[in-house]
Amino acid sequence: MWAFDDLCSLLTNFSISAAVALVLYVAFSRTEKHEEDRHSTVIKMSNPSVNSHSRDANTMGVGKAIAVLTSGGDAQGMNAAVRAVVRVGIYTGAKVFFVSEGYQGLVDGGDNIKEATWESVSMMLQLGGTVIGSARCQDFRTREGRMKGAYNLVKRGITNLCVIGGDGSLTGANEFRTEWSGLLADLVKIGKITADEAKKSSHLNIVGMVGSIDNDFCGTDMTIGTDSALHRIMEVVDAITTTAQSHQRTFVLEVMGRHCGYLALVTALSSGADWVFIPESPPEENWEDHLCRRLSESRTRGSRLNIIIVAEGAIDRHGKAITSDQIKDLVVKRLGFDTRITILGHVQRGGTPSAFDRVLGSRMGVEAVMALLEATPETPACIVSLSGNQAIRLPLMECVQVTKDVTKAMTMGKFDEAIKLRGRSFENNWNTYKSLAHSHLTITKSNLNIAILNVGAPAAGMNAAVRSAVRCGILQGHKMFAVHDGFEGLALGQVEEIGWNGVGGWTGQGGSRLGTKRTLPGKYFEEISSTISQYNIHALVIIGGFEEERFISNLYLRINNCKYQFDNLYFINWVLCVCNMVPLTTQQCLSPSGSHSVYVCLYLSPSISPSPWRVCIRYSMSEILNCLVVSISIREWIISAHAQSDRCNPYQLFMLNVEHLTEKMKTTVKRGLVLRNEKCNDNYTTDFIFNLYSEEGKGVFDCRKNVLGHMQQGGTPTPFDRNFGTKLGTKAVLWLTGKIKECYRQGRIFANTPESACVLGMRKRLLVFQPVMELKEQTDFEHRIPKEQWWMKLRPILKILAKYKISLDTSEVAHLEHITRKRVSTESPM
Repeated sequence: MWAFDDLCSLLTNFSISAAVALVLYVAFSRTEKHEEDRHSTVIKMSNPSVNSHSRDANTMGVGKAIAVLTSGGDAQGMNAAVRAVVRVGIYTGAKVFFVSEGYQGLVDGGDNIKEATWESVSMMLQLGGTVIGSARCQDFRTREGRMKGAYNLVKRGITNLCVIGGDGSLTGANEFRTEWSGLLADLVKIGKITADEAKKSSHLNIVGMVGSIDNDFCGTDMTIGTDSALHRIMEVVDAITTTAQSHQRTFVLEVMGRHCGYLALVTALSSGADWVFIPESPPEENWEDHLCRRLSESRTRGSRLNIIIVAEGAIDRHGKAITSDQIKDLVVKRLGFDTRITILGHVQRGGTPSAFDRVLGSRMGVEAVMALLEATPETPACIVSLSGNQAIRLPLMECVQVTKDVTKAMTMGKFDEAIKLRGRSFENNWNTYKSLAHSHLTITKSNLNIAILNVGAPAAGMNAAVRSAVRCGILQGHKMFAVHDGFEGLALGQVEEIGWNGVGGWTGQGGSRLGTKRTLPGKYFEEISSTISQYNIHALVIIGGFEEERFISNLYLRINNCKYQFDNLYFINWVLCVCNMVPLTTQQCLSPSGSHSVYVCLYLSPSISPSPWRVCIRYSMSEILNCLVVSISIREWIISAHAQSDRCNPYQLFMLNVEHLTEKMKTTVKRGLVLRNEKCNDNYTTDFIFNLYSEEGKGVFDCRKNVLGHMQQGGTPTPFDRNFGTKLGTKAVLWLTGKIKECYRQGRIFANTPESACVLGMRKRLLVFQPVMELKEQTDFEHRIPKEQWWMKLRPILKILAKYKISLDTSEVAHLEHITRKRVSTESPM
């Protein structure tokens, strides 16, 4: 919607008065609101490129057929992807088919290929594994087997294939596509299909989604199933930690990863492990001595346990396997530590998918359908991948080639190159782990003092962030101070120096060990100035969520620099927010942990699922609309999600949603879920909505209500939050160190530029530092939300998957990108 000032400026050129401008502005506003009331929803795909020929999305798939299969090893989240493909495909007018048992079902045909319905994917979202089955298929490796698969597709008019699997499955799909014309020609020759059938099916479109718990496919930051596997692993690690501390034991944990060490690496980061073995970076020569020295030093500093993480494919510099038994024998023989081995095995593949994987699978499924329907004979087979927090499309075989290049680099002993080929995310994880675990405590001191404090509401992940910041600072030679109880504690002098062991074991703990309050520092400027001077603090690391007090406080501090002599003080805001709605950033640490509420919802789901004609109304915390409501809605069978930005009106509540729910009860899906944000509307309360649905549902369905409350803030942080917070901590302190060195002159730090107070967070695909002064331009302080609410782009996905009749604008579509390759040299390493 146009801003009034912009409209006035535009109309001034035509000598139109401000009064007329106001009338036009109101008219435009009403028109836009009318369109909102009619639920005209627009999906803006990632990386948009303008397409002047807009098509009606409801008819894009008419006359087309899409088949979806899962192949190779199963991964949690595959069902979310299958569900999204089926429902979005049906939404566009296409026929969608299940292919059971992967490529084997494609070869065997018959009942293995069935048309899917909207109801056939109901209740799939929260199930682990793959409902449609997966299998290793030797038949499809032969041309004869692929010919059978082509026959089964042609006979059903299927020319669009969505494959969810690993690099082997996707490579097979591309080969199938490449041979397609030849396979049809052979089928015509032997009389299996007619020339007319071959002509109608002359081209096969392929789109892949990577389902692999190992996260071993290059071109995507995360594969479907990886986050869920990390949840299983961290549950075991957290449980083992308590028993290890009790008996002062060393535990060797072996996780999956035959060719990729991602699971082992992130587990090590998330648990603060003493050592990790991964195939991409074998330990240096004489690693046995280094390992034993590290474990011994840890015990000397007061630690009661040691954790060693081993990827199943771990090797040494000569390519020889490093096994868990070998490590145990080494520790027992040299150090005499009580040592145990735990091999997690296939438990990592089991269980329900995490909140992250449900959203990832859903987003990828939507993008996959759009890619298939937009494909032309010239479009190469592509995969839908995740870059930062955006879904993008990449050529399938480019990604496969880079994945093979990693294996080639490891075989040739070029391990540094293998790390780079794995991608930016993997490389950042590895560098962060090395900086925290493989560095010796420095003797040289920097004479810089950095204080860390938590502000706002407590949230899971804060402690992991504090731990990494403290330890990184100590490794840089800085003196690190912990401030208790936020700005109030800073004012009252609740500051103490904190050492390496002071943050030991903090990574997996929820809440805030430092303590936090929402106190405004405005009335404490004199005291804060005195404390900063007393401890000679040169930089503040402020960790918290979107609290207006926090950002305003930093602006106040910057504005009052001259008055309170803060010219030598650097600030860095660190965004940790359970609501995921901090301005200047598009991804915060705490959002996945906040989405633990999806599990609370699922604990209640069994009470709804067996009971037909039941509706449950749930209340989600957050003062204003946030992605928590929207993303949880995607993960469950939501009828309606009410939030502040919806601008709810009686028509929406009384007519559309109730009518939609009533129609749903006529199908085989006789249940519904309504999710309400806590402050979406002062009048349309949870009780109001409950009473409304109870009244309107008489004779059709009954209602229940639940209020999730502060359960969403509690519990332990997710693996994602532990990992992301740890990386942010290291990045923040290293950035502060560099900036302070740049500004240090004649014994003083001149922190008088906009960069001296920054927010660290993810902007689309990169972690960036942005000046806090830019906050005023991008923030709606009245409602404490950013002006550009990125999470609303998830809203249309919710509407479509919930079977609302909405308009889908395809004038802006994603375009195919290319992956940056690093070619592996054929020369042997020195």
